[in-house]
Amino acid sequence: MNQASDAPGTTGTAPPSRPGAPPVTTPRPVTAPAPRTGPPVTAPRTGPDGTPPRTEAPGTAPAPRPTDPDDAERGEGGGFLARAALLTGVLTAAGALLGLLRDQTLAHLFGADRDTDAFLVAWTVPEFASTLLIEDGMALVLVPAFSVALARRTRGTSGPDPVRALVRASLPRLGLALSGIALLLVVMAPALVGALAPGLPDPGLAVDCTRLTATCLLSFGLAGYCGAALRAHGSFLAPATIYVAYNVGIITTMLVLGGRWGVRSAAAGVAIGGLLMVLAQLPALWVRMRGPARPAPATGAQRPEDDGTGSGAGDRALRLAGGALIASVLLFGVCRQSQVLIERFLGSSLPAGAISHLNYAQKVAQMPMVLSLMLCTVTFPVVARALAEGHTEKARQRVERDLTLAAAVVLLGAAAIVACAPQLVHVLFQRGAFTAADTAATAGVMRVYALGLLGHTLVGALVRTYFSAGRPTWYPLAAMSAGIAATAVLGALAVGPFGVRGIAAANATGITLAAVLLLCGTGPRSVPIHRRRVAAELTKTLVAAGCATGAALLCARWADAALPGVRGAAAAVAAAALVVAVVFPLTLWPLRADALPRRPARAPGPPDVAREPGPPDVTSPRSWTDRAREGGRRTARPPRTPRPVTRKRTDAR
Repeated sequence: MNQASDAPGTTGTAPPSRPGAPPVTTPRPVTAPAPRTGPPVTAPRTGPDGTPPRTEAPGTAPAPRPTDPDDAERGEGGGFLARAALLTGVLTAAGALLGLLRDQTLAHLFGADRDTDAFLVAWTVPEFASTLLIEDGMALVLVPAFSVALARRTRGTSGPDPVRALVRASLPRLGLALSGIALLLVVMAPALVGALAPGLPDPGLAVDCTRLTATCLLSFGLAGYCGAALRAHGSFLAPATIYVAYNVGIITTMLVLGGRWGVRSAAAGVAIGGLLMVLAQLPALWVRMRGPARPAPATGAQRPEDDGTGSGAGDRALRLAGGALIASVLLFGVCRQSQVLIERFLGSSLPAGAISHLNYAQKVAQMPMVLSLMLCTVTFPVVARALAEGHTEKARQRVERDLTLAAAVVLLGAAAIVACAPQLVHVLFQRGAFTAADTAATAGVMRVYALGLLGHTLVGALVRTYFSAGRPTWYPLAAMSAGIAATAVLGALAVGPFGVRGIAAANATGITLAAVLLLCGTGPRSVPIHRRRVAAELTKTLVAAGCATGAALLCARWADAALPGVRGAAAAVAAAALVVAVVFPLTLWPLRADALPRRPARAPGPPDVAREPGPPDVTSPRSWTDRAREGGRRTARPPRTPRPVTRKRTDAR
């Protein structure tokens, strides 16, 4: 008896139906080859540094995967950074508007005379404290330190939680040091006022205000510490509310105590506002700190810093926030803020009200800079965490994108300020003790200040790239020192013939020089960005800002002449803002600037793998199309293989 063959497409034989009859061959159904199952074969994914992925032994839990900075950008459900930036932007704008209302209240109650000059000399203390302890110094030191501690918590270490170890080791020392400095400043207030403004008519009032504002050293330091810790944890709501609470405290104190204490009420408001900044963040920080530490047992070989006692991670994170790093950051902050000291010193020799004109112009002109740096504030923890985990390329892309967007935002605001500066000051300040002469002087200074807004923004954004890795570097201090030297020399030469406008021009020149030096120095010292590409994008935004400024200036003058008084000024401001908002992007569009919104790119596919040439795989209907798409060229369809044909044989009867 013959047995049926197992080969597909062949025929089998059946037993004869009767003796002597020839065997009858019965057809077997032709079956197509079974399709391939399972996922397509792709090249193994590699890490950002080219290393193959880790594999765990059978029966063991997978090790925790380090956080990808792109995951932080996409967030749970996408758009985490977009939501954080929007929230921070709204609250930052609210704080800036309240700061503007604070300056309006100060101008309405006390005008621009010797009393306000005395208070603004004392205002130097909170200006320095906010830069060193909230914006630059504390954030540049502590955000990388907390990022390293959080990365170690993610990887899993034995012993105490690294984040709590960092807080226990740093917060008590910081509070003790700031308390001592604040007490020393209260005692040395007369000497400080004499050094800052030797030509001040009433130094006694300035001394009283300085002693009241000295308390902000402790409150600003604690507020900056809480803000850095919360941002490193991905919490941006509470840190964004601090300037809202601060300005509410100052405005309320001036309105309540202004009639009895005079300008001293503004100094008392600084002390109360600083306390409110701390209270606004304590609940959120308490929630973050009281949760479980979630330590995981160490896997694999222990690192030298993880000695099994838990002190290694905390000590290493603390060393990042100590020594040379703290010195380099604080000295840079002091050097940058020295521009204010130079302005106060040179302005004290001018007629009464000069320092007030500088202050009002600077506060209004810097609003676009504050809004532009908001994005860098949100993304700075992302960059620091990326560098802590080795994602250098993603950090570079994030920094380049931030520089482009921040420059576009600040130049958009600078164009509007230059176009309608007199009308803007008229709408904001010209009432009460603030006269038309004060409006003209403040507007002239504001236009000159606006020329240096791009430099201020670039300095604030670029310095984060130098300290985001948590390593000390002295190049930012050297670049800022060159800018300060240029400001001092040019200011001393220009204050005589040009007055307050000469001081503002020296400020703009010095900060622009510092920004150029910081941009040219990027590389091994910081995140290695593409300088030529960034410079090309900045040039495009400068061209668009120049076109928008010219068009808005013509419209503002026409609107101001069409209506009298404050209505014409308000119409000029609205017309200038509208023209800038339309002309600026329309000019950027033909230049193909990266600052414009762009369509998100598709996710990249698996990397190509070099394979030996062979016959096409015709078993999969997508094989030839996939190969053509991945190869980037047209490929002819492979010839179709004919199916084997079998004829049905009939019975011999």
